[in-house]
Amino acid sequence: MSYPWGDERRYNSYAGYFRRLFGRRMQKLSVDAGFSCPNRDGTLATGGCTFCNNGAFTPSYCSRGLSISRQIEEGIAFHRHRYREAQRYLVYFQSFSNTYAPLEVLQARYEEALAHPEVEGLVIGTRPDCVDEERLDYLTSLARDKFVAIEYGIESVYDTTLRAINRGHDFATAERAVKMTADRGLHCGAHFILGLPGETDAMLLAAIEKINRLPLDTVKFHQLQLFRDTAMAEAYDQDPSRFRFWSLEEYIDLVVDLLQRLRPDVVLERFASEAPPRFHHHPSPWGLVRNEQLWAMLEKRLVERDTYQGEFFIHLPSEKV
Repeated sequence: MSYPWGDERRYNSYAGYFRRLFGRRMQKLSVDAGFSCPNRDGTLATGGCTFCNNGAFTPSYCSRGLSISRQIEEGIAFHRHRYREAQRYLVYFQSFSNTYAPLEVLQARYEEALAHPEVEGLVIGTRPDCVDEERLDYLTSLARDKFVAIEYGIESVYDTTLRAINRGHDFATAERAVKMTADRGLHCGAHFILGLPGETDAMLLAAIEKINRLPLDTVKFHQLQLFRDTAMAEAYDQDPSRFRFWSLEEYIDLVVDLLQRLRPDVVLERFASEAPPRFHHHPSPWGLVRNEQLWAMLEKRLVERDTYQGEFFIHLPSEKV
């Protein structure tokens, strides 16, 4: 059976997305461009989001002490050893907020990355309160010749949760940023954390309706992980009853429930994350399970439940989707 996205997978995969766009496999490689965050430098706050330990999800080959060009070379060497079929690359500006700098600084960093002969484009991770018309217009100019995607950390659709995790923006800010991005024809993604304190499974399922209303191309879902040296780790020590951690089987079933409701044209980039054990404050109930194992488990569960992404999706007639 072929699904709406044109292949036999039961979800709209990130690999399929790039095959449709480029006709080949593309490999993202991360760089640390040395940016900060308004939630850390005192503009909004100094402690950052309560869950954030940036080192936990920064690849080992990234180093803000190196130039963008040097990091790209080291990233290519790393990925060529791990994925021998990788030939062309997208530079992922991952660490902290990668539109949070004067425009001339952003121009220098982005254009240094795009000057590399094996780089086809950029994926820029940032916050929805760190973009404006000027920055988006500049990125639109780059997108005339190269692939440009913006990935927003939204984390939750619920303002009570966003306040509790010290996010520093509300969901309406995220809605505006995504719309401004999509209106320019830029590829747009979003990241959400599943399992933040106070959010029930029913709330997560209801959140999919709000996510479906966003003009997104891609989405990442990650399970909550408690990292050392964070305010959330301290909160856990004070009151563990506020937190819950799914078993692996429970989490896979939750993701299947979410996928059944997710718009079929939205690409699922991730549904879980892994971090080195040294960063974990609360040990993972899953043990050491790699991402490729998780994908295999998800596909198996979709087959077992004889379901697929978007099966329960109800079209929203008055919205741009």
